[in-house]
Amino acid sequence: MILTPLTLAPDHDIPGPVLTELTALYASHRAFHALSGDFPDPEDIRPEQVAAALAGELARPGAEVLLARDAGRLVGVAITLARHPDPSDPDPWIGLLMVDAGLARQGHGRRLASLVEDRFRAAGRTAVRLAVLDGDTDALAFWTALGYTAVGHRRDPGAGRPCTVLRRELESDRPRVPRHAARVAVLDPQGAVFLLRYDNVEVGVHWAMPGGGLEADESPREGALREVREETGWTDLEPGPLLCTWEHDFTHLGVGPVRQYEHIYVARGPRREPTGADLAAAHAADGILTWRWWTPAELAEAPEPLWPPDLALLLDAFEGAGGAGGAAGFAG
Repeated sequence: MILTPLTLAPDHDIPGPVLTELTALYASHRAFHALSGDFPDPEDIRPEQVAAALAGELARPGAEVLLARDAGRLVGVAITLARHPDPSDPDPWIGLLMVDAGLARQGHGRRLASLVEDRFRAAGRTAVRLAVLDGDTDALAFWTALGYTAVGHRRDPGAGRPCTVLRRELESDRPRVPRHAARVAVLDPQGAVFLLRYDNVEVGVHWAMPGGGLEADESPREGALREVREETGWTDLEPGPLLCTWEHDFTHLGVGPVRQYEHIYVARGPRREPTGADLAAAHAADGILTWRWWTPAELAEAPEPLWPPDLALLLDAFEGAGGAGGAAGFAG
């Protein structure tokens, strides 16, 4: 994803092709616009209305409209404010962050938020604020999952709409925290492996086995079993042989940059879907977007990154050895 400021034409208008893209993006969020009241008819959002709305935003001192593109396609827009009109508020603001609704649950929102935070961080800012309209439960869940916390409740200065104000500290560069974790490669009778599609603010979208960080005094095998139950709802699996150990870097929400050391075990079970009443909440908290079973051939041609990167080769070697398993260590 590439983030660039909106550039106006010499006549100070938004270039026609860009305005067409922005109008389509805005029009994909009818429910939000019905809640916000920003447009007269959320079912019929027109280019001139979008242009007027963005012109109003850019008229504010220190405001930027940032366009997010992925493979050349406009996938999102963010509007930022270097400083709130209230002189007692020292933080920059995210006034709007919107991703094409047709591209939901692909990690674009988290990545866009991370890039916006990086811009503030590079400018020496230490925190960022935003406001969520009352009733926008999806937005509130999104931002709280990214580590934002409520610091107040007030009406927005423009339209007087009740909002919850959220804030997040922007951590500066610091050494990575060591973290120990465990995962389980669950294989079905035909040798397909169950993977979850995660989104991480540092490394982006990737596929990995169910798993996560160990709790205090928990062994890797115990942690692997607990994580599988939390992320799949399956209670009848036991971690078997150790497939490998590996280490890698990423940013854990609530902890910051970490160096993670993982044990990965193998378990066999039936081909099925995750289940459980608490599954959606657990996945939202861990940045899990979706799941699927991968055959060995599909895994070898995976179009998105895998954790660990040599997963296809490791499982092929495991099955080639008769599934007995042996410890194989490598660093990534």
